[in-house]
Amino acid sequence: MGRAHANALARLPMFFPDAPEVERHTLVGRDENALAEAADRFGFAHTATDWEAAIDAVDVFYNLGPNHVHAEPSIAALEAGVPVLCEKPLAPTLEEAAAMRDAAAATGATAGTAFNYRFVPAIRYAKGLIEDGELGEIRQVRGRYLQDWLVDPEAPWAWRMDADMAGSGALGDLGAHTIDLANFLVGEAVGGIDRVSGQLTTFVDERPVYADDDAAGEADAEVAEYRDVTVDDAYSAQVAYESGATGTFEATRVAEGHKNDHTIAVHGSKGSVKFSLERLNELEVLREGNRGYETVLVTEETDPYVDRWWPPGHVIGWEHTFVHESYEYLSAVAEGGSFEPSFADGYEVQKVLAAIERADERGEWVEV
Repeated sequence: MGRAHANALARLPMFFPDAPEVERHTLVGRDENALAEAADRFGFAHTATDWEAAIDAVDVFYNLGPNHVHAEPSIAALEAGVPVLCEKPLAPTLEEAAAMRDAAAATGATAGTAFNYRFVPAIRYAKGLIEDGELGEIRQVRGRYLQDWLVDPEAPWAWRMDADMAGSGALGDLGAHTIDLANFLVGEAVGGIDRVSGQLTTFVDERPVYADDDAAGEADAEVAEYRDVTVDDAYSAQVAYESGATGTFEATRVAEGHKNDHTIAVHGSKGSVKFSLERLNELEVLREGNRGYETVLVTEETDPYVDRWWPPGHVIGWEHTFVHESYEYLSAVAEGGSFEPSFADGYEVQKVLAAIERADERGEWVEV
């Protein structure tokens, strides 16, 4: 995330000349030597091992750390009047997410949750179709996020596998993106989520910590210890919306052959749309009266954000979503306005994540 956001900040003046002028001032981390190298690579003028010192030095705070360090620094920054863009999920727990939401509301500082997939041009195009009634009455939403980086049981342990630091596994790491996209696309049309079911599964209960991180995964790598995995490897959920529409969501980090397969589909009484992150310049659209889907290449100058980049038909990639996100967020900060997705939006996603966990624990549908 540090690379992704630093790259976005560097690209802003090249492609978005109306964006606020930005200085990459202070990079925060734990290891001074690693920080110095990273600051040089990412274009930061200063480094700090104390986030409190960084908050005093900057006008805007990007909190890109692990989930368990989202709440305290973000709340402190907001209370100091410093706007915050925080990576998702907003926090490991619903209680911390609520505190972050409340701090943003109380201080009035511009606070954003970094759901970068909202800023894919094809997603914006799909939202426009839905808002214009092209799909008719929304009936079903389907979302999945499949990865395979934990298929190997000897894949190294990381903070994302610890409930205290991450909150949850595939549910929060991947499912948060899908649930937010669904909220963004159809929330106004179907209302809030009324109730959910849920199933969380952990396939590998412990994973190795290697003596040499650089040798992790090699056949002769030395294992220093094994640590417990206390989060889910995969989740699935059913959703009932207030309007009567339904949703099905799933995510996994153990789906062999899938690197970053994030898809979402919306089905209405007149048509449907389907999006895949692995083909992020395209949107599959089924319109009323047509026999099948048409592939719309969302690369025209009239499409969202596309006029800032290359000639029509020249595709953009994953990294560009962060540029769009920073453009919108920093513009909101400069204007003293609000930004979406806000901390309140991040909290709404967190409510659904928590409800899915409760549903899994109880083995029954629960209200959100």
